[in-house]
Amino acid sequence: MNIPRRHAFDVGVAEAKEIQEMMRREVREGPPLDFSRVRLIAGTDISYLRERKLALGVAALLSYPELETLEVSTAALEVPFPYVPGLLSFRELPALLPALEGLSATPDLILVDGQGVAHPRGFGLASHLGVLTSIPTVGCAKSRLLGEAEEPGPEAGDWAPLRHDGRTVGAVLRTRRGVKPLYVSVGHLIDLHSCISMVLSCTRGYRLPEPQRRAHLEADRLKREARSRGSVCSR
Repeated sequence: MNIPRRHAFDVGVAEAKEIQEMMRREVREGPPLDFSRVRLIAGTDISYLRERKLALGVAALLSYPELETLEVSTAALEVPFPYVPGLLSFRELPALLPALEGLSATPDLILVDGQGVAHPRGFGLASHLGVLTSIPTVGCAKSRLLGEAEEPGPEAGDWAPLRHDGRTVGAVLRTRRGVKPLYVSVGHLIDLHSCISMVLSCTRGYRLPEPQRRAHLEADRLKREARSRGSVCSR
């Protein structure tokens, strides 16, 4: 796939925050997603080889609604940015973008292991990726970055609004009975109810939606393989 837009990631913390403040104005929460037009979904994930300062980016392309894995693309790059809360995208996008570019087809939607607008500056990893790619993106994180919410009900599909500063910024969504919920938020070019419906429609008995789960498994495999062999092969 082709990514139409880029900017520098080798920047300082202050400049990174300025980039977020500027680009968040481009985020569009909506419209509702037309599920009949979705044929391909990508899931993304990152693993780190901290001892070698490497980020291993993975993009898994699945058919929809069948959720058959069609292709997996990976990339390994040196981590260019320190760990700073709220600036995760500056650590992860340098590896995720080439992984996505390695896909032979462009997805209709991307599920991202990170926040969308449920972020201190309203511009988390999912929103950042969405603006750069101009593709609808869904933030589907394992932990909460900000906001308050009641505990959702116990059944898969139960959810509670995640609120911050008087507005709803996401949903705390139960995807499987007996497991911790996920934190779902709009990334770009989609509304929250469509995000929730999409995550649930991609869940197959696990906590993570299948495109993300497939990317996560590949990221873990890459890390184990790199540590055992002492090298990393991107594909």
